[in-house]
Amino acid sequence: MKRILIAVSDDLNTDQRVLRIAGSLKAMGFDVFLLGRVTSASRPLDIDFSAKRFKLLATKGMAFYALLNWRLFWYLLFHKFDVVLANDLDTLAGVSLAARLKRRPVVYDSHEYFTELPELVGRPAKRKIWLKAEQMFVPHTVAAYTVCDSLAAIYSEKYGKTFGVVRNLPYRQADTPMADRRNVVMYQGALNVGRGIDLMIDAMRYLSDYELWIAGAGDVQADLQKQSEASGYGQRIKFLGRLSPDDLCQKTRQAKVGLSIEEDLGLNYHYALPNKLFDYIQARVPVVVADLPEMRKIVDDYGVGEVLTERTAESLAQKIAAVAASATAYEPRLQQAANQLCWENETARLNEIYRPLL
Repeated sequence: MKRILIAVSDDLNTDQRVLRIAGSLKAMGFDVFLLGRVTSASRPLDIDFSAKRFKLLATKGMAFYALLNWRLFWYLLFHKFDVVLANDLDTLAGVSLAARLKRRPVVYDSHEYFTELPELVGRPAKRKIWLKAEQMFVPHTVAAYTVCDSLAAIYSEKYGKTFGVVRNLPYRQADTPMADRRNVVMYQGALNVGRGIDLMIDAMRYLSDYELWIAGAGDVQADLQKQSEASGYGQRIKFLGRLSPDDLCQKTRQAKVGLSIEEDLGLNYHYALPNKLFDYIQARVPVVVADLPEMRKIVDDYGVGEVLTERTAESLAQKIAAVAASATAYEPRLQQAANQLCWENETARLNEIYRPLL
């Protein structure tokens, strides 16, 4: 049985994409071993795979990435593996150098347009380092894939090699009748700049019969909580924190509308196709999404919600109210989309990529 090492920069417990891929690779016949990192906030591992998490002295910035890749390099150098999967650019250098010395193949999974992250676009020196790493190592991978058609086309043209597409689709879930829903508007995901959460909070001024549930954590959480407290209607805005996948799914299934209204801050956000959009669909929750190409395409193709074309609080409130008022009309379209946009179907794409490596 061939051993595949899967490297990622998070603590593994909550990375649903990595865990789904690991499960599919195990089902294909690989011996799967995961490599991640542990932090002071990490819980004990609760996954169905063998794994190791590195404790690093630095927790952010270039020092963190350098230490992570250093640890990955030395671990791979002294442990047996047949294939290594690098998740995102922040793990690619360490695993590629070790794999090159051991003459083992590297597969690359690009979760986003890393070099176009907002944190890098305004920092040309740091961005140059990451671009150099991408140019050095991506061309030498035996297979590569990303999360949407737009990014696959960009990477394929950039590096002259085929990038596949494996979307962030959840497992198929049972239906929840719309009659059982509450007057809840749901946001799940990181609480970072550019996610449109401040606009969601402002929109609640016009939606007196609704609550906004915000599930997640991030850099601007404290600012958002202050905004909520100062709004005068903060009692209708609930910060749920970082939830387990099961708890998150349970909360989402109570909502009437799901939001994914990222701002157009650089190419990474422009071509975003967030996990949350597919999570809403699996929970049979109609959506309001940003007017960005990949999200608009899902909404247009499947008819599961509305596109926010004017980024004002009043316009967002109107979109939410319109979707909620037509919630039952979305049910058959959500059901059809959920049957198609699920991990059980997406694994066929993984098989095409990994079968030659078995």
